Amino acid sequence: MWKVVIIDDDPQVLQGMKKSIPWEQLGAEWVGESMDGEQGLELIRKTQPHIVLTDIYMPVMNGIEMIELLRSEGYEGKIVILSGYSDFQHARRALRLNVDDYLSKPVTLQTIREVLSKVISRLEEERLKQAEKRRLEDKLVMYEPFVMKEWIKSVLTGTTTPELANLKEAEALRAKWEKQSHIVLGLHIFRSDNKPLTAAAVDSEADGVPLTQILNTALFEDQLDCEFVELHSHHKAVIVHFNGSVPTEEALMEVRKAGLRMIRNASGFSEHSIRIGVGSLKRDWQEIADSAEEAFFTIAADYSLQSNDVLMVEYTAIASSSITATGARKSVGHIKFCQQIFEGLRHSQLEQVRIAINAYRAKLGEVGFAPSDIMMLGTEIWAILTYSLYDVGIFLDEMFPELDLKQQLILVTTSDLLMDWLLQKSELICSSQQWDENLKHKQAVDFIIQYIHEHYAENITIHSLSNELYISRYYLGQIFKKATGDSFNHYLTKVRIAKARAMILEGKLLIYEVAEKVGFKNVPYFSTLFKKHTGLNPTDLLK
Repeated sequence: MWKVVIIDDDPQVLQGMKKSIPWEQLGAEWVGESMDGEQGLELIRKTQPHIVLTDIYMPVMNGIEMIELLRSEGYEGKIVILSGYSDFQHARRALRLNVDDYLSKPVTLQTIREVLSKVISRLEEERLKQAEKRRLEDKLVMYEPFVMKEWIKSVLTGTTTPELANLKEAEALRAKWEKQSHIVLGLHIFRSDNKPLTAAAVDSEADGVPLTQILNTALFEDQLDCEFVELHSHHKAVIVHFNGSVPTEEALMEVRKAGLRMIRNASGFSEHSIRIGVGSLKRDWQEIADSAEEAFFTIAADYSLQSNDVLMVEYTAIASSSITATGARKSVGHIKFCQQIFEGLRHSQLEQVRIAINAYRAKLGEVGFAPSDIMMLGTEIWAILTYSLYDVGIFLDEMFPELDLKQQLILVTTSDLLMDWLLQKSELICSSQQWDENLKHKQAVDFIIQYIHEHYAENITIHSLSNELYISRYYLGQIFKKATGDSFNHYLTKVRIAKARAMILEGKLLIYEVAEKVGFKNVPYFSTLFKKHTGLNPTDLLK
């Protein structure tokens, strides 16, 4: 309800308006009255009404003086002047004080109703605009971490688009990186027993804790300034930052410690191990992608040296070895190439895939590869695509159940033949019914995630969304869990708790108001969930 006060020294005017105006019909309520400007000022300070109806000529303090004081205190409500005098000077001052209407007495109740209705319509329109602005701001706050992750990933892989290159949210990070030096650690996950590693197996947990979380914990323990980047299931990366003048050996000592801690922490996985490649130190953040190529090149080259017992190797050690043809892969940027192919395939953009393949074909032609290296490169590219597409719900093992990769790649003896083979497979992926179905699944999950971020305060259920998407509730729940790793209700709760935490820290609302604004009617239940997710009671954040 819109709160209204009336300030007038005529008791008949006060009683007449109080009784005759259809407050409820207008969506308004009378919250007070006063007969002079001084009392009116105190009443408005106390009740904070949305609308003030006031006379000008009153004892103790006139209406214009009262309005001037209110505006100087920051009062932003609507003000309508009712005056028995047509005074040009007062009208001009009222205009300067942002008064919404100026009515000369005598005025009919019908006119007052019409003016109130018009002012309330303005208030409702302003509230809608403010709500939309808050919604957009909230959306930006919620999506900013995702946008930043994509920007960091694009820097690492060397696939920055013009939009990402000029990302405003990344300005502070770019400025910080300008003053720093950087090393990339490439992480390759594999089975300890050397059996083939399926994409699904990488998602397993040790004692209920995902491998990614274990690796992140190791980095946290070393207190490194770094970003952990998810490339796909069996390839991760860590960008480590140092002060700009750090000596190379000092930086390498720090990443060696972090690498060994990650390897040690990951040993709790009975089936998994990690092999780490260390890129060289770069003084320019725009060379981070080069350090990443070096890091993953060292892993591939280490395999070719048959030093499988070595779990961490540095680019400087490999670069000085006798490998030449395999080493050429670093200079043609196969990590960047795989990322480009993945992005094209995940969005079914075959033309984008063709462009990337033709550009890479030219680079490979300049270097020259032995047939054995062509086979190794093809195997690695196919493995990366298999894991990457698995992460977005595209299962190449199911799409090509009869594929004998080794048998096919034996016949691929040149870089041109390898690119032809990859293009043929890409065409089949883009035209596959399996792709169409999984694209629909991805779109459904994207819709749910966006809907949750925009409507978290409402009573959202998987049942109501399943009706919107024409997918059964049970199946939609499975799709969502597979794509996000969370059940629908758990994901919704995480978003609500994250938003609530931000509101509490802002300090403008009471705990029960925060609970209501993020969709909880039961405050004790909200407090229980908040502590479960954050480890703190809501009131702890206020201390």
